Amino acid sequence: MAAPPVMSTDELQQFLADAFPSAVVPYVVEGINGTGIRMRLRVGEADSRPGGTVSGPSLMALADSAAWLAIVGQIGPVALSVTTSLHIDFLRKPALVDVVAIGTLLKLGKRLAVVEVAMYSVGSEDVVAKAQVTYSIPPR
Repeated sequence: MAAPPVMSTDELQQFLADAFPSAVVPYVVEGINGTGIRMRLRVGEADSRPGGTVSGPSLMALADSAAWLAIVGQIGPVALSVTTSLHIDFLRKPALVDVVAIGTLLKLGKRLAVVEVAMYSVGSEDVVAKAQVTYSIPPR
């Protein structure tokens, strides 16, 4: 059984807002547990692209943010954890609605963490994109 996270959803939401004080954060942390995170991208006009879909860069940013917060939720507020790799597959055209990301920790080591992120359009059970994100964790 996985250990409980060290940060709550409210603490992660505040950590995210504090990390980007000059930006409007489009993400809502909906849940955290010992194995991962659930986040929502509130899709707005800036996330749309021709054809009435959510842009690839918006999905990549959601995957990266979900991975980052999944890790931070387990190790505490380490802002200097950085992405070392992000691989994404776009599987289906997402509707222009909110997107939910489910981030699952695959590995949480002392120096590296790997998170798999599946993304879904709200109202659909089909995965629209799937990413694997690796983060480097600074020495403590």
